[in-house]
Amino acid sequence: MKRFFSMILVLLGLYYSVIAQEVSRKEVEKINWFKEARFGMFVHWGLYSILGGTYNGRTMPDTALANGKSWYAEWIQQRLEIPNNEYQALVEKFNPSRFNADEWIKEAKNAGMKYFVITAKHHDGFALWDSNVSNYDIAATPLRGRDILGELVDACKKYGLKYGFYYSHWQDWEHPNGAIPYWKPARKSRDFEKYWKEKSLPQVQELIERYDPDLLWFDTWDEEAKELITPARRDELIHLVRKLSSKCLINGRIAMHDPGNEIDFLEMMDNAYPKQLLDKPWQTPATMNHTWAWHSKDFNWKSSGQMLRYLVSNASKGGNYLLNIGPKPDGTLPLPAIRRLREMGAWMLTHGEAVYATQPLRDVPTNKGVVLTHKRIEGGQIIYAHILDELPDNTLKLAIAKDKIQNCQLVETGEMRNVKSDGNKGVTISLPEKDPYDNAIRVLKLYVKE
Repeated sequence: MKRFFSMILVLLGLYYSVIAQEVSRKEVEKINWFKEARFGMFVHWGLYSILGGTYNGRTMPDTALANGKSWYAEWIQQRLEIPNNEYQALVEKFNPSRFNADEWIKEAKNAGMKYFVITAKHHDGFALWDSNVSNYDIAATPLRGRDILGELVDACKKYGLKYGFYYSHWQDWEHPNGAIPYWKPARKSRDFEKYWKEKSLPQVQELIERYDPDLLWFDTWDEEAKELITPARRDELIHLVRKLSSKCLINGRIAMHDPGNEIDFLEMMDNAYPKQLLDKPWQTPATMNHTWAWHSKDFNWKSSGQMLRYLVSNASKGGNYLLNIGPKPDGTLPLPAIRRLREMGAWMLTHGEAVYATQPLRDVPTNKGVVLTHKRIEGGQIIYAHILDELPDNTLKLAIAKDKIQNCQLVETGEMRNVKSDGNKGVTISLPEKDPYDNAIRVLKLYVKE
């Protein structure tokens, strides 16, 4: 009998081991698309878009107001001190007659982006869907009866993009107990709990059950949220997401002061680019100009070349680049943004293999202004050298033995380049002369044996 029970215990042990391995495998697969994607589109769009950074003759940033020094147009209600009743009356004016989900997602696709994230609810508390727990939503606007988020989800599926939603789970300026900016009296935890239970958790549930997102983008920063987004509330929200979805990823800004170990990827601060490799998957949320939402007076557009360098630099450290656009109130994308998307898309069309599904390459010294990515292949690896700046003598240096390199070519054209030993366990590779006015990133592709 003892032998029988021993066999049962062994079999049970094997069974649970197999189950644990299967769970672990699924967890790895769940995050794989994110680790391979590298490039996504972020969209900030809502009632604030109507104002475009200006209210009652004041334009952000406005240093005459105590807290007006900010370009972030989605913060206009608080920064320019708009009374609640005046701001909330904007629901009657939100009528983006030219909004076309297919056009938005097609631009993202053609830019080389692999996923899409939109502000389903920002800090002002307005929901871009018809919510069962709040009347401050799309159903209160002239668009009542139309499913904006559903149209975007359908377009993402059509063009093969993953999709997710930004949801402001902490700050909510419409609910009487939601968190508010630091310069106002802080909410007490017991009062905040009412918002948490009445609006925050139920709306997260609505988003998952209606739209089945691939990720949720929650938002806190620094230490400011720690009194309200406690470990218990953080874990309660994570548990809710996990209970409702087996695929939905969760970002680290769910509680930036203490994200815990159950999140799926780290989220950097706005336009922040780490200089070192990180162990967990991560991304940078970034703007094309100063603002996130549409600001009619923000002309500080970054060049496509600069933004591609951010993208490639992040990829070389194992990170993603979530690039934001603030659509206009009529639903169209700003022309400067479209131009930059298309320029970036042209580069990604010819160089995407050096970005997607690549890994950082550790411990291979090279020139300053060069970043490296690589892919494993049978018998070795492919190394991609992204040349971000002009090189001395137009020559790349790599600390790789010459006899390991099978060949080297430019990714865009396939032009083969000679590899010479530098006499010091490394190689030098001369580049063709650059055409005048061409500031594109050039990428060399090296086949390297084990």
